[in-house]
Amino acid sequence: MQSIRPAAVSGMFYPDDPGELAAMLRDFLAEARPAPMARVPKALIAPHAGYIYSGSVAASAYALLRPARESITRVILIGPVHRVWTPGLALPGVDAFETPLGRVAVDQDAIAAIDGMRQVQVHPAAHAREHSLEVQLPFLQSVLDDFTLVPLAVGGAGPEAVAEVLEALWGGAETLIVASSDLSHFLAYDQAQHVDRATVHEILVFNSHLVGEQACGCHAINGLLLAAHKRGLVPHLLDLRNSGDTAGDRERVVGYAAIAFTEALAEDRHVH
Repeated sequence: MQSIRPAAVSGMFYPDDPGELAAMLRDFLAEARPAPMARVPKALIAPHAGYIYSGSVAASAYALLRPARESITRVILIGPVHRVWTPGLALPGVDAFETPLGRVAVDQDAIAAIDGMRQVQVHPAAHAREHSLEVQLPFLQSVLDDFTLVPLAVGGAGPEAVAEVLEALWGGAETLIVASSDLSHFLAYDQAQHVDRATVHEILVFNSHLVGEQACGCHAINGLLLAAHKRGLVPHLLDLRNSGDTAGDRERVVGYAAIAFTEALAEDRHVH
């Protein structure tokens, strides 16, 4: 008997009807116009708000995965906890996650590889109602074929602790890393633009000391930045907007960025 983590925010953050959800994702991905890249991303940062607010921003990242539909077979998904605190990185203790588009198996071999790390624990409650990981899954299900999932909800883990886990799971071209995060929360539109541009600059120069006021997924991002810098990845800003640009008013907005990290080409290495 498989243990399943059912969808917790379908019908709220995104449609719960499979046909409606698939059509919405198709539209987002069709409208995404990310810059062409010589390589498929190794890692992404994508927002996790309701789709009407951040879906178009997230799509600019996920559209880049189309060429790797068959080759990416494992996704390491890290994001913050909003409801139940966890001290390190929490695993859900289930066999699969479910969305209206179907089930995604949890990669038990990968979990075995990080079993015993002091910062990793099984904490089902941290995942039960958490949206930051869940909202990424329908996008992944739309752009990839068969893939397994390593879902890690990040609480109080520092950059080194997160990076150590990512290093253990890094793999090759078959493995994608996705860090789920929004940027500033509930600032006025102009102020949010200023703050979010500064935060994105810090991300693009691999500053792994972001704080929660800059990005709710700061702990996940910080760990990714540490690991990505060590591995020589190259960051690319794909989209930077906020809810005032998409579907909300401009009095109190939430910021969203889509950022891709690719392995350096030979010519990039010579420059550095």
